[in-house]
Amino acid sequence: MNPKADFFFEKDTPWQKEYGKLRKIALDCGLTEELKWGCPCYTFEERNIVLIHGFKEYCAFLFFKGALLNDPDGILIQQTENVQAARQIRLTSLKEIVKMERTLRTYIYEAIEVERAGLQVKLKKTKEFAVPEEFQKRLERSATLRKAFEALTPGRQRGYLLYFAAAKQSKTRESRIEKYKQHILAGKGLEDV
Repeated sequence: MNPKADFFFEKDTPWQKEYGKLRKIALDCGLTEELKWGCPCYTFEERNIVLIHGFKEYCAFLFFKGALLNDPDGILIQQTENVQAARQIRLTSLKEIVKMERTLRTYIYEAIEVERAGLQVKLKKTKEFAVPEEFQKRLERSATLRKAFEALTPGRQRGYLLYFAAAKQSKTRESRIEKYKQHILAGKGLEDV
């Protein structure tokens, strides 16, 4: 157990008992406990295997390379269509975790083997992501904006494309593009200040 992660298990939350059981399962599988992104993260030879996190309706084991795991029970969930590698096992009670303990351990051991084998998830290239029509028009009208966008790292490009596309209304997409136009021209990513 890593004392840095203790606060996560000690805080008052509806999932406190469930978190404790998930922690025990991960540690019993020989993983190292670390704190990453404010959550307990379990690693094997310094490579991320699984993370514990919680939401309003469920807590979960998030497998970093879950897309590569066999899922004979059909319990791995892709959080959104844009998540490429990670998969969750969502859990809603301590009783359910106890019932699924053997299965959870099996998935963890398989995730460790994925890391040992050096397997990688084949990620979509940035050019495979849809460019929202409003942004495409801006890029066509401004060679300067197009060059600045193309000069960004692939991760920064994806960040913008996903953020712009996430807006349901064209008006919102337009305002997001306008708001971040100067960031793009400055070579900054979505989260850069």
